[in-house]
Amino acid sequence: MTAPSPASGPGGEPGPLTLAVDSGGTGIKACVLDAQGAMVSQRLRVLTPYPCPPEVYVATVLSLAEELQGADRASVGMPGLVRHGVVHATPHYVTESGPFSPRRPDLVEAWARFDAQAALAEALGVPARVVNDAEMAGLAVIEGRGYEVVLTLGTGLGFAQFDGGVLLPKLELSQHLSQRRATYDERLGNRARRRVGDERWSRRVAAAVEALWPVLWWDHLHLGGGNARRLRPHQVQRMRAHGPVNVVHNNAGLHGGVRLWSLPDPAAGRDLRGPTPG
Repeated sequence: MTAPSPASGPGGEPGPLTLAVDSGGTGIKACVLDAQGAMVSQRLRVLTPYPCPPEVYVATVLSLAEELQGADRASVGMPGLVRHGVVHATPHYVTESGPFSPRRPDLVEAWARFDAQAALAEALGVPARVVNDAEMAGLAVIEGRGYEVVLTLGTGLGFAQFDGGVLLPKLELSQHLSQRRATYDERLGNRARRRVGDERWSRRVAAAVEALWPVLWWDHLHLGGGNARRLRPHQVQRMRAHGPVNVVHNNAGLHGGVRLWSLPDPAAGRDLRGPTPG
C-alpha cells in the first residue's frame, strides 16, 4: 500500500484512512473510509476464490488494497468464529467450491487457529484488526445503549451482540440447529431463500427471531446483510412484537471499519489454545 492521504478528524485535524474489508461466502468487498466513516474511494468487489486456503484469502485482500491504496490501517470482517483476531472455524472457506459444497479436511486444518490479524497486518504493511463480519456490520449501526443484537442475512446467518456499545464474546449461532436438524445457516441462508422464495423465507426469519427472543431478550434488534432488503414488511412488523427492529443497509459491513478502532485491540487477551473445530 502506498503512502496515506490526509483526512479530516473530528476537529478538522488530519485523521487516519481505514481500509475496510467485508469478506463473505460469495464476494469480498473493500473500500477506504475517512475518519468519520465516509467512503472516500470506489467500492470494489471480487468473487470469493475457491478453494480458499488462508494464503489465497490474504492475497485476495492484498490485491484489493493495492488497487485502492492510501490507507493507514485495515479493518477486516470475516465469516465464522473469529476471536481476538484468530479464526477458529469458518463455514465457507473450508469448502471445495463455495458455500454448502463439501468441506475439505485440509482446509479445515489450515483455517483452524489461523492468526488472520497478524497475517493481514504483515501482508498489508499497516496495522490491522480482524473480527467477525456481523460484528463489524454491527459497529456501524448500534446505538450504544442497552443490549443490542445484530443478525445479518446473506450467504448464511451472521450474529453479533453488544451491551452498552461494548462488543460481547462471539457466538457462532449460524451453526446451531434450528428445525428439522438443519442449522440456521441452512434454514436462513441465501441458498434456502432462493429455493423457497422470499415470502416463505421471510416467515422463517420471523420464526427464528421469535424463537431467539426468550433466549436473548434484546433491547434492540438490527437486521442487515444483503438479503435484509428482501424481508417482507409484514414479517418485519411481526418481529417488532419483541421490541424495536432496524433493517439496515448492506454497506454496514464496511462502514463499521472506523468504529472498530475505538474498541480495545481484538488481539488483547488472546488464548491460542482455543476451541478445536469439529
